[in-house]
Amino acid sequence: MMNLYSGTTCPFSHRCRIVLYEKGMDFQVIDVDMFNKPEDLAAINPHNRVPVLVERDLVLFEPNIINEYIDERFPHPQLMPADPIMRARARQLLVGMEREIFAFMEVIEKNGKTADKARQEIRARLTEIVPIFTKQKFMLGDEFSMLDVAIAPLLWRLDHYGIDLGKAAAPLMKYAERIFSRQGFIDALTPSEKAMRK
Repeated sequence: MMNLYSGTTCPFSHRCRIVLYEKGMDFQVIDVDMFNKPEDLAAINPHNRVPVLVERDLVLFEPNIINEYIDERFPHPQLMPADPIMRARARQLLVGMEREIFAFMEVIEKNGKTADKARQEIRARLTEIVPIFTKQKFMLGDEFSMLDVAIAPLLWRLDHYGIDLGKAAAPLMKYAERIFSRQGFIDALTPSEKAMRK
């Protein structure tokens, strides 16, 4: 059985939980208190961070790698494109999102001096992608994919992070509601995450 060490409020753990629930497979989520991490976490992940996926002798601890492994191991429903060119593009977009959007999430969570600048960066990047959702249902077209999984935890946390996108972002927020209504997304929410949105 797969075990996922998952932070109850960690957006990167949230991604992995979404993939596991979308697949509808047998797994166990081990909730990790981010402020009081268990000692065995450092033993299985040298970075002492979540998420961590453990399956027999396999230990994975990067969310995109965990999610691709799950997607390849349990191919239905497929979350990465089947076509190699589209899959490469999806990976490229994921890396870009990591650098240009998700890197700022941790800055906001630490709430240091640069948190306001991080909010502005996220707001600017999300505003740039709004036009995509005037033309299509999901990030890559009509099918829910790994890119939607990746951005969903951020969209869920916008209010919690103090990010207001304004009325111009209405197509993006309609897209967010489509994701939030998916059963896999609903099942993946922890009680702490549910409390992040009113």
